[in-house]
Formats: sequence, C-alpha cells, structure tokens
Amino acid sequence: MNDNPRELQAALAEYPLVAILRGIRPDEVLAVADALIASGFRMIEVPLNSPDPWDSIARLKAHCPADILIGAGTVLSVEDVARLASLDASLLVTPNTDVEVIRAGRDAGLAPLVGCMTPTEALAAVRAGACALKLFPAGSLGIGYYRDLRAVLPPDLPVLAVGGIGVDEMASWHAAGIAGFGLGGSLYATRRSSDEVGRRGATLVAEWRRLQVAT
Repeated sequence: MNDNPRELQAALAEYPLVAILRGIRPDEVLAVADALIASGFRMIEVPLNSPDPWDSIARLKAHCPADILIGAGTVLSVEDVARLASLDASLLVTPNTDVEVIRAGRDAGLAPLVGCMTPTEALAAVRAGACALKLFPAGSLGIGYYRDLRAVLPPDLPVLAVGGIGVDEMASWHAAGIAGFGLGGSLYATRRSSDEVGRRGATLVAEWRRLQVAT
C-alpha cells in the first residue's frame, strides 16, 4: 500500500492547490498538466464526468513525475475507487461524504479528499478516514460558515475551499485559516489552451506564495 497520506501532506505543505480539470479530453491533458506542473501545481484531479476520464488519468500517471499527485474527482462508488486504485493513482476526491467510498479508498492506499458541507458530513468523513476535507460549495457558503465549521473539526485536519474560488478570493480565505484550494473554472475550462491554463496557474501559485510570506 502506498503511503499516500504522507505524500499528500508534503504536497499540502508546499502548494496546497488542487487543479480540477473538469471536462478535459485525453488528447489535451498532458499539455495542460505540463503547464500546471511548470507553474507549481503538485495535485491534479480529473473529474469522472469528464470525457474518457480513465484514459486521461492513465496518461497522466504514465507521464507525470512521481511527486505529482494524480487522481479522480466526482468519485461516487466503491467500483470507481477500485478502478482508480488499479491505475496507481493517489488522490480520491469526492463531492459528497460517502463512508463506504472513503473507507474503500483508504483500504486501497488512496488519499481521500472528501466533499462536505455540514458538521455532520464533515465529522462522518473524519471518522471514516478522510485525509482532508473540501468545503463545497465554498463560495456560496462563505467564510463565516467556514469559521463556524472549523471550530468543531480536529485542529490538524486540512480543509480546502472549493467552488467559486479565484485569485481575488484567496486572500480572505487564507486569512480565515483555510489550508488550501481546489481550483476549477478559474484555472481550466473546456477549450482553454494549455498556455492560458499555465498563465492562470502561475498567477494562482504566485498569490499563494505571497499570502504565505505575508503571514
């Protein structure tokens, strides 16, 4: 079993930014990944409602350096967990809190980043073995909601804000103590060129660096 939680901790300590490539096609995924890695990203997620997602994930695993964590998003079933593990992926990202999916992921050596909104969901995810939580939809819930939720969670549990987050929102969330971000539409969109994704990625990474230095 891979020690993916350790690898995840290293990635979160350096650049806790997950690139969410919803809608990406296998024929474009490697160029986009190269641009993201060059900009500083270490975690790349291909949601399973993208075109041919398993092909994209397999290509990424074969192509990317070993310290780049590759995984699937929108993982909804134990069957998806097994297929993801068969590709030697690292990240298992869910939009919801499904205890069976989380436990299957941990048993398979994956690092579950679990979507949650309520305290009930968040604490159930923790008990099932989530390595980190993603507060979704963060932009709609707001920073005040996050602070209230954070108060009842284990202090060392990373929480990432996902949904409606761009470079302009990062500073206020960082000041509230968020551990990192999942970045989708502000980074990648269908038909957006790899060069443009790279430029956006560099801007987001530079903002994270600035915020870290400022604290």
